[in-house]
Amino acid sequence: MQQDDTNEVAGEAKASSTRYSQAYEGLRSLLLSGSVAPGTRLTEADLTRMFTVSRSTMRAVLVRLAQEGYVTSEVNRGVRTRSFSVEEAVDILEARETLESALAGKAAERATDEEIADLRRTLAEMAEARDRGDQEAYSRGNRRFHQQIKLAAHQNTLARAYDALVYPLVMRQYRNLSAPHPRSGSLEEHQAILLSLVTRNPDAAVAAMRHHVGAARRALLLDPPPGTPPA
Repeated sequence: MQQDDTNEVAGEAKASSTRYSQAYEGLRSLLLSGSVAPGTRLTEADLTRMFTVSRSTMRAVLVRLAQEGYVTSEVNRGVRTRSFSVEEAVDILEARETLESALAGKAAERATDEEIADLRRTLAEMAEARDRGDQEAYSRGNRRFHQQIKLAAHQNTLARAYDALVYPLVMRQYRNLSAPHPRSGSLEEHQAILLSLVTRNPDAAVAAMRHHVGAARRALLLDPPPGTPPA
């Protein structure tokens, strides 16, 4: 009987952990998708209904997301989606250039043949998406390519620092919706990065990634959108 009780408690704890993880990943993905405007208030009641979890679970999720920089939590203002000043945005994107360039350099040294083959496939899919005008598929491929570079670097300390930047939220806030997508030259920049990995040239990889990420940063609207509250 005691063993049955222990198993039941363990099962409940595992289920609770699963619900927490699902709510965390779901809300994080929602924030990164850009479908929620900067400065939007998030209420526990709405989120618990959306993700079918208890208020205590959602409160824990929001605390973690606030610690990681995805949302802000202030007295009398509640929890809101993160909004960045121009100065904060520039700082984060410049840090991204430094960290992702370093990751590319390490990937040129450490990527396996299988990882390079996966990068080739991703670029081929991006080229096809661009040719048929499928912007969403191109964006998915772009995100996958950068994640593959990060993993191929096999440098966990750099990867953790890179993930902590929450730069996708900056890109979401300051993206230029009137600009053509994909940006002219974007695919060719990705191809240059891949070539540097294929030739095992870390210096070229660092330079190619810095050029690519810098070009993406310069293409953004680094002026606050109308109505954006201060960070």
